[in-house]
Amino acid sequence: MTETSLSPVRPAPSPADARVSRDLLRRGRWKPAEFAFWLMVAASLFFLPDRHLLLSEIAILGLFAMSLDLILGYAGVVSLGHGAFFGLGAYVAGLTSLHLTGEPLTGLTLAMGAAALLGVATGPLLLLRASDLTRLMVTLGVAMLVLEGANQAAWLTGGADGLTGVMIDPLLGRFEFDLFGTTGYAYCLIVTFTLFLIARRVVTSPYGLSLRAIRDNPLRARSMGIPVGRRILGLYAFSAAIAGAAGALLTQTTMFVSLDVLAFHRSADVLLILVLGGVGYLYGGLLGAIGFKLLQDWFSAITPQYWMFWMGLVLLVIVLIGRERLNALPRTLLTRRDKGGRT
Repeated sequence: MTETSLSPVRPAPSPADARVSRDLLRRGRWKPAEFAFWLMVAASLFFLPDRHLLLSEIAILGLFAMSLDLILGYAGVVSLGHGAFFGLGAYVAGLTSLHLTGEPLTGLTLAMGAAALLGVATGPLLLLRASDLTRLMVTLGVAMLVLEGANQAAWLTGGADGLTGVMIDPLLGRFEFDLFGTTGYAYCLIVTFTLFLIARRVVTSPYGLSLRAIRDNPLRARSMGIPVGRRILGLYAFSAAIAGAAGALLTQTTMFVSLDVLAFHRSADVLLILVLGGVGYLYGGLLGAIGFKLLQDWFSAITPQYWMFWMGLVLLVIVLIGRERLNALPRTLLTRRDKGGRT
């Protein structure tokens, strides 16, 4: 008998498998709008030199929002304590600079690792109950514990005074972090884009398809043989690592870290960003961060004392009217104008 005859014969893929493969390939292809978005982001590095500090904040917020969208939009896991991973990453980056090395990539890697470990340690708590309210309380409780732990461990974290004396070495030994934020913004952009590529690959893979199945119907996904618990824990740890990276970027670009990075408003703000940008697609966090920060900057310049009122009004309009109706509003107005012109 020949070697070919002894080799196992693979069954031909079913029509359903072929359809799923085509769908994943289609989702994985880059669209023209995506190329345009990232080209405009890269162009801002050269054409908006006086706004690099603000743009760095937007990139960090966008990365943080993307990390939450991974678990909320793709796995249906709600969280009110995602700021715990952000704050832990910020503190680890600061402590690394103070006690080990000021090399930014080392601090970034250690921050991501520490946040991922916290995600692995606290992730099983999300599986104790299926209720969204329970998950909200569990994640909020974890964030409060981390905040109080940092407050009590003043010998390590600086307590209410924060960590001072944080110094970051030049990036790759060549590019120093300047006062205008040019190096910091370029650094934030590169890290954000790299982690976005990884996250995009995850959500457009069969793994990401199984996550959407879990989000839509966990019981059916479990009956199909999908390991629901392991999938959620894996994504939760990955999401925590990205949030830790965002916190590390904040510390490395500002060279300061305090208890504010663990405050509740961090988790609340990132939820508001997803309300603005949309849940369930990675660009929602990035676009929401742009809109949130620009609106905040604009409202605070017009009415410094009441900018939160106007921000809340915008969010209420989006929630009550709905993003779909707002997106369709220009098309509706154009249609009515065309009809009016023909009559």
